[in-house]
Amino acid sequence: MINNEAKIAKILLETRAIKLSPENPFRWSSGWSSPIYCDNRTVLSFATHRSVIKKMLSAKIKLEFSSVDTIVGVATAGIAMGALVADELGLSYAYCRPEPKAHGLKRQLEGYVKKNAKIVVLEDLISTGGSSLKVVEYLRSEGFNILGMAAIFTYGFNVAEQNFKNADCTYITLGNYPSLIEEAATSGYVHQDDLVKLALWRENPSEWGK
Repeated sequence: MINNEAKIAKILLETRAIKLSPENPFRWSSGWSSPIYCDNRTVLSFATHRSVIKKMLSAKIKLEFSSVDTIVGVATAGIAMGALVADELGLSYAYCRPEPKAHGLKRQLEGYVKKNAKIVVLEDLISTGGSSLKVVEYLRSEGFNILGMAAIFTYGFNVAEQNFKNADCTYITLGNYPSLIEEAATSGYVHQDDLVKLALWRENPSEWGK
């Protein structure tokens, strides 16, 4: 029987939410060169896959954070899936930006969240955790109770592990980089020769390709 991590890997590859290109790397906004690009918003266009991820995230959140009563999506990529999960669980929902808007009411949090809310922050992807943890920091500064964070996928960078540890924030994900690469190799999405490059990148992503 296929495990959940492999199931997520298959979905991300089948919907082209994950693109792997070891020979022609992508350039991230951070300046890093990367053999992988992840945009989980693509999954939203596929009803069956979208529903599977929604149900899996909802089940894992209830298992790991049983007292949750509010989901807060991280803008912008976590907004849609956050709303779907909140609806599946029958919970209150809002979304939050890493930084306040520069115009209008200049809000950072959109929606109503009661002061004693028990919040799980929902993100689509965890890379370094920087922008996601800005949301956690802001919500805590407003006096909200953050149980933890949930995401569809993580690269599993050491820097992310350290950032979440420093922030004292638990996080859970459905999929991860090792399972993705294993599925990509099994399905023929990448050649066996590319596996070494993909493994080396995750060990030191900021220096890879220089």
